[in-house]
Amino acid sequence: MATPLSASAVLAALRAEGVRVTEVGNWRTHNRNSKGQWGPLNGSIVHHTVTKGTASTVAMVRDGYAALPGPLCHGMIAKDGQVHMVGWGRTNHAGGGDPRVLDQVIAESYGTRPTPPTRGNSNGVDGNARFYGWECENLGDGKDPWPAAQYDAIVRVQAALCRAHGWSAKSVIGHLEWSNDKVDPRGFTMTKLRADVAERLKHPASWNNEEDPMAGITKRDIFDAV
Repeated sequence: MATPLSASAVLAALRAEGVRVTEVGNWRTHNRNSKGQWGPLNGSIVHHTVTKGTASTVAMVRDGYAALPGPLCHGMIAKDGQVHMVGWGRTNHAGGGDPRVLDQVIAESYGTRPTPPTRGNSNGVDGNARFYGWECENLGDGKDPWPAAQYDAIVRVQAALCRAHGWSAKSVIGHLEWSNDKVDPRGFTMTKLRADVAERLKHPASWNNEEDPMAGITKRDIFDAV
């Protein structure tokens, strides 16, 4: 368990990891804290947006929509690898999830992936209080590509949080691993992502991997993620 990083601290951690950050409006105080707790935090959740177009996606995750007010994440990772910070504090990103998965993330006790969740948004525990959340610009159809710059940014963001808190890559999960009614992210597996985060954590934050970060993604990775 960890106290949430301050807005200034997370910016420093992201930039040290080589992440390109855009600060959107009043993101440092834009949150849903009036609706419940935020923290202690136990990990980070990766999502996809089911949208196309960076500007409209940033607006959507910042403002939300009628059924779900924003912010819908802490940062949106665009196709070009730019990370748009839209909120800090409690956000509407995780919803309800499986308490067994939460226990496994807290203990970092699972193998390659947590136990498949059997609870979801309607009957799970409050994930908005316990996780950082990162939306990634993608249609989520298993066909929309994940550019190397975007995937690399996803890895760097997760590594930055793990490094700051002293977590391993097992504190990073996908929304589909948290809730039984979610399928995101699609197009790569969380097993692959965690392996790449773990590799980054073996090096200083300034490390630049000269290899294509998507080179190790196989057809099986994509199949498993769909």
